[in-house]
Amino acid sequence: MQEARWLDELESRSWRALLGAHSRLMSRLDTELQSAQQMSLADYGVLVHLSETEDGMLRMSDLAERLLLSPSGLTRRLDRLVSTGLVARVRCPTDRRGSYARLTPAGRRRLQGAAPDHVEQVRMHFVDRLSRHQLASLVDALEKIASDEVHHQYLKPK
Repeated sequence: MQEARWLDELESRSWRALLGAHSRLMSRLDTELQSAQQMSLADYGVLVHLSETEDGMLRMSDLAERLLLSPSGLTRRLDRLVSTGLVARVRCPTDRRGSYARLTPAGRRRLQGAAPDHVEQVRMHFVDRLSRHQLASLVDALEKIASDEVHHQYLKPK
């Protein structure tokens, strides 16, 4: 068995800072969006992903992948949005097993109402706290990690 390559001080601080910043930022954004708009950050994310498509629809499996959710996790999340009329489930006409999530007109209005508050919160807690140079460095680093993760998930263990 290979001996562990322990993290040095910089590596450990970087890792812990990423975890802490992500956790605190997501919690703060969720709390403030709930307070201002009575909408969870998770529900907001569903509406955003649907709104970014041409027809406001995504196949359920694609939406789950974009949200990094299991199919059952997405089903539970959509149940709430469907019951409030913000999203509709639509059967796939060419595949009986497939279905889509569709943003309803009420969902689009709700998203448009919540977006200004959310963007202001993102600015206040994230964007405005960093310089343009820091933002550019951060996006370069995180995109590298994200692209490597996609590459490695398809490699079979030896």
